[in-house]
Amino acid sequence: MIGHLSKAEQSVLYPKDRRLTMVIKPYMWIIFGAIILIPTGAAWIEYLFYGLPPDPSAALANLPSKAAAGFPSWARISHWVNFLFLSLIIRSGLSILVDHPRLYFNNGCSPESEWVRFTPVKVPKDRMWTAKEDARYISPLLGLPGYRHSIGLARVWHFLTVPFFIINGIIFIAFLLFTNHWMRLIPTSWQVIPDAWNVFVHYATFNFPVEPNGFYHYNALQQLSYFAVVFILAPLAILTGLAMSPAIANRFPWYPKLFGNRQSARSGHFMVMVCYLVFILIHVSLVVATGLSRNMNHIVMGTDSTTSNAGLYIGIGIVVFVVLCCFIALWLSWHRPRPLQKAQAAINGNLWRRSINTFKPTRYYKKKDISPYFWPNGKMPEDSERWMELARNNFKDYKLTIRGLVENPMELSLEELKKIAMDQNITMHHCIQGWSGIAEWGGIPMRKIIELVKPHPNVTTVAFYSFGTGLYGGVYYDTHTLDNCMKPLSLLAWEMNYKPLPVEHGAPLRLRVENQLGYKMVKWIDYIEFIESHEQVGKGFGGKNEDDEYFDLLADT
Repeated sequence: MIGHLSKAEQSVLYPKDRRLTMVIKPYMWIIFGAIILIPTGAAWIEYLFYGLPPDPSAALANLPSKAAAGFPSWARISHWVNFLFLSLIIRSGLSILVDHPRLYFNNGCSPESEWVRFTPVKVPKDRMWTAKEDARYISPLLGLPGYRHSIGLARVWHFLTVPFFIINGIIFIAFLLFTNHWMRLIPTSWQVIPDAWNVFVHYATFNFPVEPNGFYHYNALQQLSYFAVVFILAPLAILTGLAMSPAIANRFPWYPKLFGNRQSARSGHFMVMVCYLVFILIHVSLVVATGLSRNMNHIVMGTDSTTSNAGLYIGIGIVVFVVLCCFIALWLSWHRPRPLQKAQAAINGNLWRRSINTFKPTRYYKKKDISPYFWPNGKMPEDSERWMELARNNFKDYKLTIRGLVENPMELSLEELKKIAMDQNITMHHCIQGWSGIAEWGGIPMRKIIELVKPHPNVTTVAFYSFGTGLYGGVYYDTHTLDNCMKPLSLLAWEMNYKPLPVEHGAPLRLRVENQLGYKMVKWIDYIEFIESHEQVGKGFGGKNEDDEYFDLLADT
């Protein structure tokens, strides 16, 4: 991949400006500060005015364990497998994040409404600024695969890893619950809360509590922390991820509201990642501080030896192996991206096709929900003389060509399309980059087009071709299954927010298929073709972004 980059690809992947920064709104600093300072301040007040509370950990030193001693092989294996998966998930997640380096608590994603941004660039007000332009470069040392506009491959790694992360978690919880090892992680008394507070007071005031032998016991604060990681953070990561799926959000609009809204879920997803990183930092620091060799014997060898360094050496080898896996993942991303794309499609594409892709979008949003701002995206077809000529005449001479494996090929002007049928939908747009926006779309339902042209029985796919070009050049196109085009709310739109469709958003026609991500909704449509399979067009992967940037064929999550 590296040696075959065109000048256009090099300019995208290696931008001159590679700065990353973090700009947080003042009110969020106050909230984060309160979360940290209030409990820490309360701990110091108790310490200074009342002295150290009793250390509940001291009693654990000679207390026999009700749970099984040590760490069984399934717990040790799951622990290290989880470390590998989290490394891949977090690093690919960072690559996804910086493709739209802003986080919001509102569905409209208006510039400057974000609570944090990871770009030094403010959205300019004197010219059109697209979401693609707003993406930032991230070093491969931090992100997987790193560099700019790598969200297709980043999603490949994210969704390749997530199913195995979930399977590993299910296996761990199953063993945990069907053995008495569960007593290590799951509190059996509310006394754990005051005990955890007492332990926290010791840590916060630098009076380290007695450290129980972790081979037999966790202190109360450790137990609550491990419980939260397994039973709160992991489920939240999955649930907030699902809330960002267009197929789920546009079929069950109440679901993202469980987290506030779609963008709050995205922010929550990020905060879960931060919590994981904080936990890992504190966890590793305490492992080192409380006896590295002995603790590594616990989680690597399953022994409580204080004299052997075998666990430490093998543990270092496992960490080196995980780092090597990260480098291999990076190499595969650069040199073997297509097999990765195919593997992800084989694992998740088939699963999504049989599950969330069957959901039918529903009408939910009202006029009052329409976003005041809607990010423009894509490359305007200003290099197309034909489109420019049509635009100068307000598209009065435009004709949509519909061809391929159909009984009735057609050419229809906008006026002719408007006479056939019109539907209006207010829906939420989900961009693969992460931003969203709610808008009204008016146009002809795709099912009406399908009824008119009468596709042949062997047709499974509809291809939409644009006057515009892809990121690296070449005609932009994308494909949809015939089934998705027949779903409710799927239409060819000539209207946005009750006005003629603006040129920056796809005039004269753009596609809306509301169970898919935004890149599937082709703008500036030139013609439509009914075909047997997506493999018959382009490079055979279903669209321009699928061909060149390794995006998903099905974009419903």
